[in-house]
Amino acid sequence: MSAPRRDIAFWVATWFGSGLSPKAPGTAGSLAALIFALPIPLLGLPPLLLLGAALLLFPAGIWAGARYAKMHDTKDPGAVVVDEVVGQWMVLAVAPASPLGWLIALAFFRLFDILKPWPVSWADRKLDGGLGIMMDDVIAALYGMATMVLVTHFLLGGGS
Repeated sequence: MSAPRRDIAFWVATWFGSGLSPKAPGTAGSLAALIFALPIPLLGLPPLLLLGAALLLFPAGIWAGARYAKMHDTKDPGAVVVDEVVGQWMVLAVAPASPLGWLIALAFFRLFDILKPWPVSWADRKLDGGLGIMMDDVIAALYGMATMVLVTHFLLGGGS
């Protein structure tokens, strides 16, 4: 049974259809996260607002991801990218509000999401349902955040 497109869970889970990309839906979801985050720096708002947005989206992602996965009878459908949105926003929250900063944040989040170092890999294998869909990306984002802070501080001169 496929998710009806009139179902709000479909739109949240696929992040307004970005997860339906035939190639690299996770990257498409991360790019869509950038687009939705763009008003923050353009309006001169603090980047940490993205962390708050990620925290608010997290429970909705658990619900929508679980509903979409159940409709498709699979553990973690590729079209579900709300987890990438949450993770990408987390890393953007600590990134410099510049094109280079956002490009680096995108690269770090995708790197850790794809490589799945422990405990990302553990969460990906062991956690089920909507929480399982969301948690591996949240943990990957924590790696991305830490790496972003270190790069900003030591290489981009953000700590001077």
